[in-house]
Amino acid sequence: MDPVSGVSTPLTTQKSTITDADNPLWDAAKALEASFLSEMLKSAGIGKTPDSFGGGIGEDQFASFLRQEQARSMVDNGGIGLAQSLFEALKEQSDVQR
Repeated sequence: MDPVSGVSTPLTTQKSTITDADNPLWDAAKALEASFLSEMLKSAGIGKTPDSFGGGIGEDQFASFLRQEQARSMVDNGGIGLAQSLFEALKEQSDVQR
């Protein structure tokens, strides 16, 4: 399978501004973006068992794992920028509460 390319700046350059104390927040933001993308892939029909050929109920059961990993791969390769936006909003909120 070809690598998934992102539409935003790769995470390696975005992550350079994140301190060690911010890592849990950054990881949570990436997880949220991956969950969002997984749901979008599901809505788009990615992982749906084809009518003409399929692995039956087993394939249906594990399709969500495949979609989640595809979404994580998308996020690791830049994603759609949602993680960065979420991180900045969560960081701002946590700074206000301190």
